[in-house]
Amino acid sequence: MLISDVARRSGVSARMLRHYDSLGLVRPTGRTDAGYRDYSDEDIRRIFHVESLRSLGLSLREVGRALDEPGFTPAQLVGDLVRQTRERIAAETELLTRLDRIGAAEPAGWEDVLQTVALLQALGSKSAATRQRAALSSTEEAPVPVEALVEAALTETDPNVAGALRWALARSGDAGLALLAPGLAARDAEVRERAVRSIAEIPDDAATTLLKEALADSELVVRGYAAVALGARGVADAVPTLVDMVVDEANDVDAADALGALALDPALADRIATGLVDRLTPGTAGSSARRRLTQALADIPGTTASRALAELSHDEDRAVALTAAYVLKLRDAR
Repeated sequence: MLISDVARRSGVSARMLRHYDSLGLVRPTGRTDAGYRDYSDEDIRRIFHVESLRSLGLSLREVGRALDEPGFTPAQLVGDLVRQTRERIAAETELLTRLDRIGAAEPAGWEDVLQTVALLQALGSKSAATRQRAALSSTEEAPVPVEALVEAALTETDPNVAGALRWALARSGDAGLALLAPGLAARDAEVRERAVRSIAEIPDDAATTLLKEALADSELVVRGYAAVALGARGVADAVPTLVDMVVDEANDVDAADALGALALDPALADRIATGLVDRLTPGTAGSSARRRLTQALADIPGTTASRALAELSHDEDRAVALTAAYVLKLRDAR
């Protein structure tokens, strides 16, 4: 079969067939009287084998080895191809993500595109200072795409950079909430904590709803950040977690402040005082926990808290008794 017929039937161009011939990859077994290449059925089968292996990403040199070396084994080569393909997919995915983010920024011109690219690159820098400047430079005129901010906020370990990212997300309004929400279900507790702290900076009813969901988290540190934020928003659902935080000395000062703020609502004051007093029973909490609970009663108005403090001023635990007596003096001086 002449080269033109082979090209037509195989879909491989005549130029490529000549290239295969020059490399010794597929050499026609015959020649016509006029000197033209004459391909046999076996030659054509080899052409299809070559094309099949090329479709897997093998180079022509690797194809030749695969077809001609008797001892050639595909396992290692296939493993290398898998690794290379994954790296290529990762690079292409990163490029697609970057393009999506640039498109979401709705650039008016190439100057805007270049500015967005620079911000995205800075946000991925190894330098914490550079990442922080990128987050703080996000403005309405030149915003960092919210998708990039969320991704960075959920992975950032430097506290200063994390704070800047939360600030930038808060400035973007509720646009990031839908992207932050899946972070609440992450397997890694640190990611869930970052999601909660980012959501807590957004003053939105939808954010409050997400924070309420976070109160069910298995880790106290995660639900603790949600509870403190909800306490500042006047949400009574946070009370049990806030009391737990006081007992466990988990950000207990902020928890006590949040309980005091909630207790300004007369309808909640006795409920909060009762929640604290119930945990004061000797044997259910250690001495230091009982002392912290007593201190937390200081900012809770109402007779329930006052009666509990009066009783605690005679507690068998001297540290608790002294704390209660001191708190009572402060309350009387107000």
